[in-house]
Order: sequence, then C-alpha cells, then structure tokens
Amino acid sequence: MPRFRFTGAPIDVAAAKRELTDPAFGGHVSFEGWVRDFNEGRQVEHLEYEAFEPLALREGERILAEACEHHGVTHAVCIHRLGDLAIGELAVWVGASAPHRDEAFRACRQIIDEVKHRVPIWKKEHYVDGDSGWVNCERCATAPLAPHEPWHGHGHQGETHAHTHPHADHAAPAPAPDYSRQIALREVGPAGQARLAAASVLVVGAGGLGVPVLQYLAAAGVGRLGIVDHDLLEPSNLHRQTMYALADCGQPKAQLAAARLRALTPAQIDVHATRLDASNASGLLTPYDIVVDCTDNFATKFLLNDVALALGRIAVFASVYQYEGQLQVVDPGRGTACLRCVWPAATRDGLVGNCEAAGVLGPVPGTLGTLQALEVLKILLDLPGRLGDDVLLINLLSLATTRLQARPAADHHCHGRRPAATAPADIDISFDSLAAAADAGFTIVDIRESGETAASPLVGQAVQELPLGALLSGAPLAPGERHLLVCAHGVRSHAAAEALRARGMPAVYSLQGGTAALAQRRRGAQARV
Repeated sequence: MPRFRFTGAPIDVAAAKRELTDPAFGGHVSFEGWVRDFNEGRQVEHLEYEAFEPLALREGERILAEACEHHGVTHAVCIHRLGDLAIGELAVWVGASAPHRDEAFRACRQIIDEVKHRVPIWKKEHYVDGDSGWVNCERCATAPLAPHEPWHGHGHQGETHAHTHPHADHAAPAPAPDYSRQIALREVGPAGQARLAAASVLVVGAGGLGVPVLQYLAAAGVGRLGIVDHDLLEPSNLHRQTMYALADCGQPKAQLAAARLRALTPAQIDVHATRLDASNASGLLTPYDIVVDCTDNFATKFLLNDVALALGRIAVFASVYQYEGQLQVVDPGRGTACLRCVWPAATRDGLVGNCEAAGVLGPVPGTLGTLQALEVLKILLDLPGRLGDDVLLINLLSLATTRLQARPAADHHCHGRRPAATAPADIDISFDSLAAAADAGFTIVDIRESGETAASPLVGQAVQELPLGALLSGAPLAPGERHLLVCAHGVRSHAAAEALRARGMPAVYSLQGGTAALAQRRRGAQARV
C-alpha cells in the first residue's frame, strides 16, 4: 500500500498506526488536521478537497522519501481526504515512527509542511452566508522546517499527537506570485504588471502550441485565461505537450491544463471543453481581449480570423509543418493584414499534413507557441517590435527566419477604401420596433448567441436566428431580400454587415443600437403613455 495516498472515506487512524508499528521503535508521532467551523473570521459550514492526483501522488511519495532519508526514519505515512468534509472530520493524517522521538517529530513536521507547500491540493471553503471559494492548500502551511531548526513541541517517548487543523496556520503570510524579475524591466514596471492582471486572453487549443502559450501567459500574471479544447490526452501527444503526464492520458486536455495553471497562478482560468465552431465562436471570443490560435486545422483558423475581425479582437496565429513554422498577428485596430489577405482562398484541411500525418519534433511547436506568448505580452504591454503587416517564417533546422510583407487586401472589408455602398451611415438603420422594420420590407436576422436569444427572445415578428459565427462562415441568407442584422448593441451586427457587403451582398444592414436601443425606445413610449 502506498505510504502517501488519498481517500474519499473517513481515515482509519487505527489501521494507519498499525502500518508504523515496529518493536524496535519507541518514538511515534502523528499529526491530525481537522475541519473547524471558522476561517479568517468567517463561519465555515463544510469543506471540499480536490487534488491533481497523478502529480500529487508522485510528489507526495517523493516528500515522504526525502523526510525518511533526511531524518533516518524508516516508517512514515500520509493520508489526505478528498471530497466533501463536515465540521470536525479528520482531513489529513501524518504519522512517523523512529527509534527515538526527535527523529519522528522532525520527519512528521517536514512531511506536513512540504505536503502543504508542494502537493497540488485545493480546498473549497463553504461559508454560512452562502459564499464559497477555492484555496490552494499551500496557503495553510507555514514555511517548511529548516533541516537543523530546533523542534519546540512537547511530547514523550512513545506516541505523541500534534492535534491541529489545516487552517491552523492562517496567521502566516500567504505565498504570493513574484513578478519582480519582469517588473524590473523598464518597459514593464508596476504599471505594466497591472495591465497584465487586467487582461484576458482566450487560447484555442491546448496542444503543442497551446501548452507554452498557456504556461507563459499564466506565469507572467495575465489575469484571465480561457482554454478551448475538446480533445482527450493521448500518449502520442506527450513528446510536444510537456505540461501533461503519461498518467493523465484519457482525460480532457482543457481540464488538465486548467489544473496545472491553477497551481501556478491565482488568475481566473475558464475551461471550455468544447469544439470551437460557427455556432459558438462569437460567444467564446466576446469576453476576451485577445485570442490565440493554437489549432491544427485551417477551417478553425479562418473562422477565428473572421469572428475576431467582426468583434474587433486581436488574434495571434501560428502554424507548424515538420521543422518549419509561421507566425502572424491580426489587429483590426491597426488595420493589419488578416489570414484572408495572405490566403484569399482558404486552404482546405487535408491538403497540408498536420502533426499526425507529417510528423513533428516537440521543440518546433514549442518554439512557435513561445513566440505567440511573447507577441501577446508585447501587445498587452505595448512593447516595441510587435508583428504588423508581416508573416514571420522560421526554419528550425537552419534557424533561418524570413519576414514576408502581407499587404491588407483592398477589397477586404477591414482594409483599404470602402465603396460608397458600404459607408457606415448606410449600414446602420434605426427603427422604433421590429414591426416597423418588417413593414419596411426587411428580413430580420438575430445574430446573437443561443444563450442571449434564450434569455431575451425577439417576439412578435418572424425572426431568423443565425449566430454570428455561422453567418460569417457561410450560412446562406435568402437572395433578393433586404436583411436587417440584430445583436445586443449594434456592434457585432455592424461588423457583420460590413463583412457580408464586402463579399458581394449589398442589401445587408445593421439595427443601430441593437436590442438595447429597442428596449429603451419601448420604455420611453410607455412612460409617455
């Protein structure tokens, strides 16, 4: 039986003690951590414990081995509860036995402190006021005992208990991330670090490109990270997706990545264990400042390109083929070239081999992903040298780099001179009601996401529901009709109308102010009555 282990059932202390029994040993020390009913001045109802078990078990065994070797202890056990625990339940038990009490004391103290600092265990405090929150358990530990620090506890030869609780050390200062090395850069400083903390980035794909992107952005202190990935981890992924372990195979990558990042950063980590497609792309991108494309298929890349442009979001793209890679930044605010400017006809998936078909060395996507993370930080910190209207090509065998100038296409809706038919004043139209729009001969198209339409449906008129992503990816609109696109505030509908007009559909318009403006006019009319 492993010396370090988790259990969902109550800890059997008597059985654990028997594991330490040795007639040659006279010193037995145990630590018991109980769930108490308050924490930092707040009344606690119960706790939940979770752990990243594949890593936690390995690290726990390593901690016990280190303590036994350092203090000359042969027998040591650590058992930690997982799941929901009530007040007064035993949450963690550590025991050590040795010929004399001093070695056992020191080993037991070292084990519990190291476990609380190094093992990825989280607890969720449930308070009587209905609030709750996850806490990394390293906050509950004091600094580990130095190898030669004197022990100040009291005990006697034989069995000694240090009865305390996982919360008992909260008076100690909580460990906090230290960004001092990058804050020391003149271009970053405290103000730059604050900008990172306020930023939000969506990473689509948690594979060979996504792993370094996620790790470096989390480590830099970006305040909110979203992970989009629907795949399960496979053994063939591991040579290039180095954030995961062999024991993780078969589990969702998005959840595995989130667990590792939460052990690294206090940032908000959003998990989207789903495939990004036309039906959800707009909803996924909207809450974030920047989107990073770490996918391996062209359909998703071009969909991200179109939706990011429509939403006004910066997108950072990378692609890998065997020993080569390319990097591009699309910034609607700067009017830079987009994917369709470089590739007017979107490449079909299957024409160029992905990692599975063509093969790849792990450091190749790792290098490109690291460069993507660097470009994101340059954007967020407004550093010089960021990519503009150029595509960076890298050959990782020769280490040769090439910059290709990518001019914005004049006929693209985000670039060049717009024809008169697409002037903003012509796109945005105001109506007092959808009925008035229908009477004027418009077909009404609701481009909001399914969650928005369910919460606030458009009633009273025949409305075609077509989310923005599906619309931009080619979902048809009836020919020969005038279409009025409707969103929440008129921003998405305006960008979508511009995009469709650039594709040869001149009779597409945007409802100015969106549903919010309709609601305001309706309230005004009711007040006048």
